[in-house]
Amino acid sequence: MNQAQPPQAPLHQQQLLQKIEARTATVGIIGLGYVGLPLALAVCEAEFGQVIGFDIDPDKIHALRTGGCYIKHLDVTRVQQATQSQNGQKAPLEVTADYSRVTEVDVLVMCVPTPLTKHREPDLRFLINTLSAIQPHLHKGMLLSLESTTYPGTTEEYLVPLVQQQKLTVGDDIFVVFSPEREDPGNKQFPTASIPKVCGGISQHCLAAGSAFYQTVVNQVVPVSSTRAAEMTKLLENIHRAVNIGLVNEMKIVADKMHIDIHEVIDAAATKPFGFTKYTPGPGLGGHCIPIDPFYLTWKAREYGINTRFIELAGEVNRAMPEWVVSKLMDALNERGKALKGSKILVLGIAYKKNIDDARESPAIKIMELLRSKGAEIAYSDPHIPTFPKMRDHRFELSSVELTAESVGGFDACLLTTPHASFDLELITQSAQIVVDTHNALSASANLIKA
Repeated sequence: MNQAQPPQAPLHQQQLLQKIEARTATVGIIGLGYVGLPLALAVCEAEFGQVIGFDIDPDKIHALRTGGCYIKHLDVTRVQQATQSQNGQKAPLEVTADYSRVTEVDVLVMCVPTPLTKHREPDLRFLINTLSAIQPHLHKGMLLSLESTTYPGTTEEYLVPLVQQQKLTVGDDIFVVFSPEREDPGNKQFPTASIPKVCGGISQHCLAAGSAFYQTVVNQVVPVSSTRAAEMTKLLENIHRAVNIGLVNEMKIVADKMHIDIHEVIDAAATKPFGFTKYTPGPGLGGHCIPIDPFYLTWKAREYGINTRFIELAGEVNRAMPEWVVSKLMDALNERGKALKGSKILVLGIAYKKNIDDARESPAIKIMELLRSKGAEIAYSDPHIPTFPKMRDHRFELSSVELTAESVGGFDACLLTTPHASFDLELITQSAQIVVDTHNALSASANLIKA
């Protein structure tokens, strides 16, 4: 019996694959933030002849055009090599706010923000606005990839109708995939090209086109059966982390009441060579993924009549951590005859993780809000964030305090919320009147409180 032959690749797919293989395809990246800019650099370094970066922020465009970089953990030399002409030749990466140039693009990757609303529901306005802007410029023979984290079904519900409205056939004229970003800002061990890339397509022809492109940029592509499977994969990755961090945060509170050092327990448990993965507690969750992504699934699951109890419980525990840290600080002050109201508190680190300049969803900001609401006088020190950033929901007119023995000792208490490598931990421990450590980063001392 003759085996069925796979359908012949459409002409537009064949032409696109040829361009990708020859690196003559023009690649567009929409959103030049913590995901889009590293991806754009990786595409340039894969030796594609032309990369166009799209962003609506004029400050980002100006910085890149003048050889600067607004993401401090990225090597500015890499950025300059991509954005500046070398030996009279055109720069590999051109940046623009002009979406009409999508007509020039063979591969278009969208890395736009997908936050939550105040009611913890998906906020897709950035994606919707982007799709509206690019729709008139979609054309035959292009690959359209969404990398922004979202709920299962988004690619089918938003991108496919967009294409169909332009009288284009998905899988024949144009190829649509979802490939979730996996950036870990500041992690030098895993640059973009070294992180396996999950990819799901609307059809097999779409998947083939998406996989062919990403194989030129990263070391490994992991194909899955659909865009929904790819969307769910990203959510599971971050739900796994959120739930396990919620578990150790809850264990931290239990251990504290029992006068047990939770970090000693975790380190001991981690010696088991199987069946245990080490997660460490902290002051709460921050960043653009773990505090947000799980609730995309929670929201979507309600459509199917499912209550995602693990996700909700982990979120409840993790959101309570800033209040628990503040309560530990208040107890420490009370033991020394001081009230939190009127006390001068120095917050050490406002980035959501160490050694980066990203303060999105940082638990340190939430702690600062709580301290201010209780009447404390607040200052912060963060070598990566010299002035408090513009944020939608938080506002502090503050600049980073330089750490000296005198400056640290002048505060009633210091609160280590982000253990940057550049912090002089010995100076902090020796000079602080009280230091509350939320990451087990400091050596034991009489003035140390673990939280």
